[in-house]
Amino acid sequence: MSISFPEKSIFICDGSKCGRHKEVRKHLKEAIKEHHLKDRVEIFKMECSDRCKHAPVLCVQPANEWYSEVTLRDADKIITDLLT
Repeated sequence: MSISFPEKSIFICDGSKCGRHKEVRKHLKEAIKEHHLKDRVEIFKMECSDRCKHAPVLCVQPANEWYSEVTLRDADKIITDLLT
């Protein structure tokens, strides 16, 4: 059986502090849909990254790029970077 995986993934920390920033995850999901990236980029919640002082934290794979204190503006930049 064949299964498909996205070429890029965004892992968003869902620990107690990061999980409070649901607007970032929502914004990323909407931007992925808006830019027709659903087949190329997928968002995953990850367990606590233990970097609570820098919430919210996320990671873009396979580039292994980590972001901290992500704002909605940062989320837009991340999506723009994924378009290239």
